[in-house]
Amino acid sequence: MYQFINTVLNGITSGAIFSLMAIALVLVWRSTRVINFAQSGMALLSTYIGFECIQRLHSFWIALPLSMIAGAFFAALVDTFFMRVLFRRTADGPISGVAPIIATLGLLGLIRSSLGMIVGNSDASIRPPVSNVGFTVSGHTLAFSPLKLMTLSMVIALMLGLTLVFQRTNLGLALRASAYAPEIARLAGVRVDAIRTIGWALAGAAGAAAGMLQTPNGNGALAPDSLEFNLLLVFGFIAAVIGGLESLVGAVVGGLVLGLFLAFIQYYVSGSLVFIAAFCILIIVLLLKPKGLLGSKAGRRA
Repeated sequence: MYQFINTVLNGITSGAIFSLMAIALVLVWRSTRVINFAQSGMALLSTYIGFECIQRLHSFWIALPLSMIAGAFFAALVDTFFMRVLFRRTADGPISGVAPIIATLGLLGLIRSSLGMIVGNSDASIRPPVSNVGFTVSGHTLAFSPLKLMTLSMVIALMLGLTLVFQRTNLGLALRASAYAPEIARLAGVRVDAIRTIGWALAGAAGAAAGMLQTPNGNGALAPDSLEFNLLLVFGFIAAVIGGLESLVGAVVGGLVLGLFLAFIQYYVSGSLVFIAAFCILIIVLLLKPKGLLGSKAGRRA
């Protein structure tokens, strides 16, 4: 019984972190219609900045918002000086829709290589800001600690805040208009380039939060070639597609569904099948719900 409960709790915690990366991917998609495969590299860079802040300021709670600000700033720079130029140069080309995606893959390699040259290949570590010892219930220690509760709470708060921004504010309306119909948005007075940069900045902040929470929740290792950040990108992308690329709530739902599914595969089938199982559930969802679990069937309106 407790093994089942622990499996569910582990799945929820892992899914919460997948959801953060999925939120970052959905933010860029909703504002620019681009899948940003450099998101894990940007999250890794922001996490290193957070690590340096912890080393100097000795506080995770100060380092976390500073890391998110750094992630937002770096993402804004990427959009301003890289993606805008690319969009202009490929707007009328035969690969206009594919070029930005390929560019983000190249950017991912560039970020990782640059970090490797700057910090070397030695591992760093971020200590959990709160206890990672599971709560005790009836003499049994659960696989759910104050750290994991904090992680889950932050994911829910971020999702609710961003959903409110997208659905209830003029900024959210401008972000959606800039993605769906940029020319019409410009005619309506929307500064499309600036609005898209804001979308990238929000995604950078969400990715930084994912990195800062992933490191102490995992094995604590932080390295330029970190496998955990590679998996975070893969599982975050799968979670975003499962939930529906148009929905921030879907990103969270997709992350939790994926986290629970992989936890049960790992504990009751085989840990070696986790990676394959993630793509299996992706294929199943796409066959049954091509737009994702919470994807809209309605066509876009200009």
